[in-house]
Amino acid sequence: MFATWVARLPAVREQLELSTSDVGVLLFSMAVGSIGGLAFAPSISARLGIRRGIRLGLLTLGVAMSLLGVATEALGSTVSAMVILVVYGFVFSATDVMMNVDGAALERSLGKTILPMMHAFFSFGTIIGAVAGAGAARLGIDVMLNFAGAGVLTMGLGLFFVRNVSGRAASVEPSTEKPEEHRCWHRRLTGLMREGNLLLIGLMVAGLAFAEGTANDWLTIASVDDHGFSEATGALVFGAFVAAMTVGRVFGGPLIDRMGHKRVLVFMGVLGLAGIVLFIVAPAPWAVFAGAVLWGLGGSLGFPVGMSVAASHPTNGPRRVGIVAVFGYSSMLIGPPVLGFLGEHFGVLHAFILVAGILLLTLLITPKATAAPASHQAPQRVN
Repeated sequence: MFATWVARLPAVREQLELSTSDVGVLLFSMAVGSIGGLAFAPSISARLGIRRGIRLGLLTLGVAMSLLGVATEALGSTVSAMVILVVYGFVFSATDVMMNVDGAALERSLGKTILPMMHAFFSFGTIIGAVAGAGAARLGIDVMLNFAGAGVLTMGLGLFFVRNVSGRAASVEPSTEKPEEHRCWHRRLTGLMREGNLLLIGLMVAGLAFAEGTANDWLTIASVDDHGFSEATGALVFGAFVAAMTVGRVFGGPLIDRMGHKRVLVFMGVLGLAGIVLFIVAPAPWAVFAGAVLWGLGGSLGFPVGMSVAASHPTNGPRRVGIVAVFGYSSMLIGPPVLGFLGEHFGVLHAFILVAGILLLTLLITPKATAAPASHQAPQRVN
């Protein structure tokens, strides 16, 4: 569903007659909702439970996606689209946090790195959505029908598969906080941030998520506007990016278990930086695709490994995952609108220079973030 939105973003821009900076404002609407979803995710999961929360989230997302197509194609209303994107962003981030918390608890119980593989299934979905979006664009299928199809499919899959969600996160680490301490979220956040290298983990995830989020929202438009590709070919460039992310996540877990977080993340970060630079200066279409592939490989492990590292704490794993998620989603969702404003004045490709600079800084802190005792020790296998 998310990839369908990204792949058809050039068509949405055309339908709503938006400038580059206007697209940035549209994306900022989703970011605003997403930050709210991050803040309320713990309360939602506590009230509904992980399984019910995820089910309700997927159903709501499917409805919102369908309505987004109506607002874009039938109404041509930017305001309506922005309101829907606020709701979409809220539910998207809250649902994803609940999935990551439950996945981190499962990873800890199994005693090996599996979150990258779980995130690979997000990437499998983005490949399907990118290819379907490219096909829809080439066949001239309108945005409303494309979005409605993705929304209905998501609702159906949500109802069918969420039955198997373990919901074990709620029972892995029972809270020992008093009610008044739970309400003082700023005091709890301050205390958790003092634990080891959580701040560095958060900054590392923020930098890597910034690179991923920028590609998610702007790779297609940069391919069309700056490299002269058609909308369908631009969607295929995005497809190459998410395919590379999928490969990195499928093989990332075993690689990390063998080589460690630090070596793998630094190596992947270097690949990602090379990919961004190649995409910016690409002299030929093949170089655009090659840059997207390297960019995807480089950004494939940042978010899931950051979650895994944060979750390795013996007592505060789920809450640490939530905090790192705030760093990651804030960067992933606020970064792209900033790129939109920069792209309006300097061009999207030139705005990508900022992404390369942030990724370079992230590479500098990655060894420290992944080397602290609280984070680098793998959980013990449960026999």
